[in-house]
Amino acid sequence: MLGYKITMWKLTPDPTTTALLLIDVINDLEFAGGDDLLVHARPMAHQIAALKQLAKAAEIPVIYVNDNFGQWRSDFRRLVQYCCQSAVRGHEISRLLQPDEDDYFVLKPKHSAFYQTNLEVLLKDLKVTSLILTGMAGDMCVLFTAHDAYMRDFDIVVPAYCTASESLFYNEQALTLMQRAAKADITPFADRESVAA
Repeated sequence: MLGYKITMWKLTPDPTTTALLLIDVINDLEFAGGDDLLVHARPMAHQIAALKQLAKAAEIPVIYVNDNFGQWRSDFRRLVQYCCQSAVRGHEISRLLQPDEDDYFVLKPKHSAFYQTNLEVLLKDLKVTSLILTGMAGDMCVLFTAHDAYMRDFDIVVPAYCTASESLFYNEQALTLMQRAAKADITPFADRESVAA
């Protein structure tokens, strides 16, 4: 899987028009259902880490889009520090997926990465037309983001094993809906070599 070239993906003949979004992966998971989400987030996080490595090699910009959890006086760096260094439920996911210095970040107040954020302006500045959406929860924030991206005419990939929800059933439902309603490519990350060959 790690030897796979991201530029071979059928969506990205030109990686300069693609961005990788990591949605709500910096997360304390300190809420009802957080234990259930963590079970599915662990394997998801390793898939996203591998995908991010390939995106970096292909010079695809990586954008963290994260909920502010109602902390209006906070900022992204403080949120990362809290989720990585504190004894919170989501610390292992946050540590594995913490941003690099050259990554972008956008804080969002609600489910969609586009709602009341500067994401659309950033994507326009980067000349992005295709989005790879990853993160959690697949049946909430990733789903809302996919539909908003579709309405803005972005091409969308949501690799199946790169999202997590509180249950596999909810996650699969969301992926099916994104495929049907937002025309998202939901081919699992691990299967893309055979698809593109």
